[in-house]
Amino acid sequence: MSDKFSVGWAGIGKMGAPMSRRVLEAGFPLHVYEPLPENRATIVAEGANVAHSLEDLSAASDVIVLTIPNDAVLRDLVFSPGGLASVMTAGQTLIEMSTVSPAISAEVDAAMTALGVAYLRAPVSGSTASASSGTLSVLASGPEPTFRRIEPMFQCFASRCFYVGPAEEARYLKLVLNALVGATSAILGEALTLGLKGNLSVETMLSVICESAVASPLIAYKRDLLVDRNFDPAFSVSQMMKDFDLILGAARSDHVPMYLASMIRQQYEAAYTDGLAEKDFFVLFEQAERLAGLSRPPAE
Repeated sequence: MSDKFSVGWAGIGKMGAPMSRRVLEAGFPLHVYEPLPENRATIVAEGANVAHSLEDLSAASDVIVLTIPNDAVLRDLVFSPGGLASVMTAGQTLIEMSTVSPAISAEVDAAMTALGVAYLRAPVSGSTASASSGTLSVLASGPEPTFRRIEPMFQCFASRCFYVGPAEEARYLKLVLNALVGATSAILGEALTLGLKGNLSVETMLSVICESAVASPLIAYKRDLLVDRNFDPAFSVSQMMKDFDLILGAARSDHVPMYLASMIRQQYEAAYTDGLAEKDFFVLFEQAERLAGLSRPPAE
């Protein structure tokens, strides 16, 4: 495989678009499979080729990358008639970069192994802004020689690449990170509400928090959103609900008690029923305010 192997990319959405663009700009031949013409229009105008089927995508690519929404879409792409399990061939590589369950990922691994296809699990940590700036983190597991060969492509959109094991380790690590991310919104919302009761402003509290022992890049990234109360979604309540369902599903499967994660999942459920499904998941702050009797209508 040459330094600039041919890349097929399925899923040109919020994350897939900036990630694939950086791969194209780095000189990798890029072929995209995206059913929505409006999603693929820009990247095609910049030089990517269109694959009209997964068979076309496989025929044109050494490596196929998937950035898709959930388990159901992954199952369809791989196992449906004409799916990747029926069109990929020995010597190719499949890289799945989404947040999906360890269970579906293990099914994909079994199918790819039977074909002689190398399979990397490589979910990313970061935002759409991180994807555009090339500062995502890649969490990879699977065959280590394959990871080392593919790492230059990851470096197009990631400033940190972590190889964490030969099987589903990257899937579990992504769920670990997302459990902490989702929990941060919940506890920060409650803490800020307590401070408001004590006559502190949100801006003052966050200025101190961001210089304290509990400072984090996530809180710093969300600081302006919380001060301005602009909950336009970088990652929505409904998306976080999906991730917590994956977290708790893996916990049930592996018999791991997760009391706090279960409670936090219910906080997101309450936000959903309040009409906040498509708001940024840090909108839990305003939900905490209302529960504390600080009158504020739901975010619009």
